[in-house]
Amino acid sequence: MPLQNRVSPLGTIESSPARGTLMGNRGVLHNSKKEVQHLFRNKGWITCLLEFKGRQRELMSAGFYTELFFLDEVTAFAAGHRPCAECRRKRYNEFRDVWSRVNDPRIEKPVRAPQMDGVLHEEGLHGDQKVTWRSPISDLPHETMFSFDGVSYAICNQRVLRWAFGGYSVVEPEKLPDTVDVLTPKSVVRIVESGFRPQFHSSADSSD
Repeated sequence: MPLQNRVSPLGTIESSPARGTLMGNRGVLHNSKKEVQHLFRNKGWITCLLEFKGRQRELMSAGFYTELFFLDEVTAFAAGHRPCAECRRKRYNEFRDVWSRVNDPRIEKPVRAPQMDGVLHEEGLHGDQKVTWRSPISDLPHETMFSFDGVSYAICNQRVLRWAFGGYSVVEPEKLPDTVDVLTPKSVVRIVESGFRPQFHSSADSSD
């Protein structure tokens, strides 16, 4: 049975045989039996490259952080994660610079990672429950995720895609309500509206 290490747009950690394109970290969440016992252990929720400087170890090793996996960056942002400042340094800098400009224009230099982590945590989680906010679908920008009736969706090039651990599929917008529960944190939506482009899984392009 697959390990419980795949993250949904709701931020839940589940089991799935599907492969991800990004790895993530929320601290040590597992026990000696490789069972997930915690939703998170810190506020520094990050996304990492699958390979970096040849580093390798057994998944869920004792005493090491729990390796989490995401379908893509769009999913990771919806779940409340940001780029890692080490292995994804260029992407982190892009994210931080736009964040600084649109979320706190009063400061004279880019925000620090703990500041962003605190905002993402507050916007995305209340206790162990995902925080959502309401918005008309027509007001949401490309690369935003929302949920309806227990299903997660993403907006991609004026299309609405149904999310799954294995990829996306196109749905008919007419079957959805005008107003939905948005999963992507407000601070991330603002930077997307300003031109930052979260990366989609390849299935988003091939969906028809």
